[in-house]
Amino acid sequence: MADLPPILAVFAHPDDEAFPTGGTLAHYARRGHRVYLACATRGEAGQLKDPALVVEDMGVWRTQELEASCQALGLEPPLFLGYRDSGRSERLRRDDPLALHNADLWEVEARIRALIAELQPQILITFDPHGGYGHPDHLVIHRATTAAFFSSGHLPKPPQRLFYSVFTSERAAAMQQSGQAHSILGGLDPQVFGVAENTLAVRMNVQAYLPQKWAAIQAHRSQFADRIAAMNASSQQQALMEQMLAVETFALGGTRGPIPRWPLQDLFDGL
Repeated sequence: MADLPPILAVFAHPDDEAFPTGGTLAHYARRGHRVYLACATRGEAGQLKDPALVVEDMGVWRTQELEASCQALGLEPPLFLGYRDSGRSERLRRDDPLALHNADLWEVEARIRALIAELQPQILITFDPHGGYGHPDHLVIHRATTAAFFSSGHLPKPPQRLFYSVFTSERAAAMQQSGQAHSILGGLDPQVFGVAENTLAVRMNVQAYLPQKWAAIQAHRSQFADRIAAMNASSQQQALMEQMLAVETFALGGTRGPIPRWPLQDLFDGL
């Protein structure tokens, strides 16, 4: 069988891949695509959510968690862009010259474009224009990856499509009401940080990959321990979260060819 075209997902921190795209990445890895994950930082500014863990170096710990997540999803070992986690809100590392928030945007774009040139992915995936919930590092990676998609057009094999991981406004509202997303979506307008149904390019049913996705989420114990406990609080909560985790949605950020139908049946539909 001929080699299937690769996929490159670009995110900011360890754990960014698990909830919104884990099932989709696992699906294509299972089908035989080489699926690469580029992570801009090692999550150095993460807050420890499991007091039972003894973590001396958060960056090292979260690197190991990301490696375990990639293994659970069947991805290639993670690649790192070499920046530091900026934190956010009152913890924003304004004075750290290596923090992603302070990085030169053209340099970040160039590092991503170099990976595109090396790996030759046909599909590129990253954050939506709001960075999911407005995290400054997410916004940098959205802008730099989008720019790299367009500036890579002169390469011999540029990516053919750019997808943004998104959630609908209805799902954003449901996540708020469930109590599971209070730490990231609390106070955010679902009609701003979510998208309308007619914006969705691809809706992936990843029910078959929930075991791999759940394993990836559990691998990020230092960041998700409280959410994992909440998900398991009752059978009703488990059913609600399983329903939410079973569908992953994407908007189209760019294309180098015609779109055969709308919405697309999958990321490669028509290629």
